[in-house]
Amino acid sequence: MSVLEIKDLHVSVQTDQGVKQILRGVNLTINEGEIHAIMGPNGSGKSTLAYTIAGHPKYHVESGSILLDGAEVLTMTVDQRARAGLFLAMQYPVEIPGVTVTNFLRTAKTAIDGEAPAIRTWIKDVRGAMTNLRMDKSFAERNVNEGFSGGEKKRNEILQLELLKPKFAILDETDSGLDVDALKIVSEGVNRAKENTGLGLLLITHYTRILRYIHPDFVHVFVNGRIAEQGGPELADRLEDEGYDRFLVPEIVN
Repeated sequence: MSVLEIKDLHVSVQTDQGVKQILRGVNLTINEGEIHAIMGPNGSGKSTLAYTIAGHPKYHVESGSILLDGAEVLTMTVDQRARAGLFLAMQYPVEIPGVTVTNFLRTAKTAIDGEAPAIRTWIKDVRGAMTNLRMDKSFAERNVNEGFSGGEKKRNEILQLELLKPKFAILDETDSGLDVDALKIVSEGVNRAKENTGLGLLLITHYTRILRYIHPDFVHVFVNGRIAEQGGPELADRLEDEGYDRFLVPEIVN
């Protein structure tokens, strides 16, 4: 069984005002097949955790480790992390002019698997996944995310998730900017990917509405760069009712 372990992770970022500490000792273990939701106010470090796992060069790991099946992720390049089985669905997916969705997906699949997928099977898989996500077949020949609406970009992220079949996926506020119908379609895609592959999920969100469709096994409250509380799905309901005020204790500066 695959496992993703985050151990005492401390991360900082360089700003105009100097070095800013963001993550302050994060500990989290995600097993294959588990869904973990991370919830917290703006600026608490949720997205920093996601991008640090993925290998964004902006973030400096001061100490701690991230292990994937016992292998140190922090020594891997971004592409090595992807080949090892990590996937990040971005909050703001970028446009890639000149690269069609079809070419992007096939190139990514080839890089991850080490060999090109069989054409007939691959075309069938892509068309099937696009149909399930209510994506018109014309999207396959469009440039990646170029001219896509917010909802279309998020569907394209989940299309990648379904076809690339990672071991663990980090979804960074995938629900942001989605209307109810798009949220249901995207959630169905995530659930379908989990059912078909048994992947582990780290779901980052502000709100509980996506948790009505993607049911977490564990909920973690993220405040001031660390996990302040954790529990089951009932914790998300409590946050919906009470908010984060009880966690927001001003820091004492010596």
